[in-house]
Amino acid sequence: MDRLTSMAVFVKVVDLGSFAAAAAALDLSGPMVGKHIRFLEERLGVRLINRTTRRQNLTDFGRTYYERCRVVLAEAEAADALAVDHLSEPRGKLRVTMPVHFGRRCVSPILLELARQYSTLELELSFSDRFADLAEDGYDLAIRTGYLENKTGLVARRVARQRMIVCASPSYIERHGRPEQLEDLARHQAIVYRRSGPVPPWLFPRDGQPPVEITPKSRLRLDDLDAIADVVTAGMGLAWLPFWLVRERIQAGALVPLLPEQPSFLYDCYALWLQTPHMPRKIRLAVDALAAALPQFMA
Repeated sequence: MDRLTSMAVFVKVVDLGSFAAAAAALDLSGPMVGKHIRFLEERLGVRLINRTTRRQNLTDFGRTYYERCRVVLAEAEAADALAVDHLSEPRGKLRVTMPVHFGRRCVSPILLELARQYSTLELELSFSDRFADLAEDGYDLAIRTGYLENKTGLVARRVARQRMIVCASPSYIERHGRPEQLEDLARHQAIVYRRSGPVPPWLFPRDGQPPVEITPKSRLRLDDLDAIADVVTAGMGLAWLPFWLVRERIQAGALVPLLPEQPSFLYDCYALWLQTPHMPRKIRLAVDALAAALPQFMA
């Protein structure tokens, strides 16, 4: 006999208080219900239910075993639900928050392709560089780059790495020369990203050591990456930007990558969601799609 089936029969007998009631509820014969109980008792080598012609009651072991059976059956049902969820189409609304430029250029095309693939999936995409609170703001998923604070109740998965490069326009290089090593950056003007607080340094990897941090001279500080790319293309200075942002300008010859011998710093890109006992299929599919496709946008 199947052990899980026998456990389910045993639990039903206890819940309903009699073999006859359990047999009616499970559409089994009374003798078959008795066979399931005897199967368990013989397998365990201990009596579960004391039975007489007029009444039945659980033994002490039977009471403990009953509680464990309820847990086992609940876990089995949860496992079956996972399989059903895995095979079903994702449904309902998926609310995602992401950085403005990274989201528009790299993330949203992947999510929109997912929506094209699954007609039952609804998308609400928010483009903001503000760090949203997933629970308070009602988001299912957040996409973030760079350093993450360790927050309880959140799950983070790295889905890509963003390569940073120093670049300049041909006209700037013609007028001011080309930096050949990191020390040369000190004599060049830079266009830097600054939203609030101090200007974040440019980072350059070193083997087995923390990255070199360089804060270049700058009289132009902007809080928009596209605007920085425009200004550096106009020949106003150097910039340290994600490769995906300036790839087309480099291919067109409008910008030139600098310091080719210097390894590029890689910013981690994460998907974050609220920790739950069962990860909704719509979130799992979105995260898997991003992990599979985002690295191609970074290359």
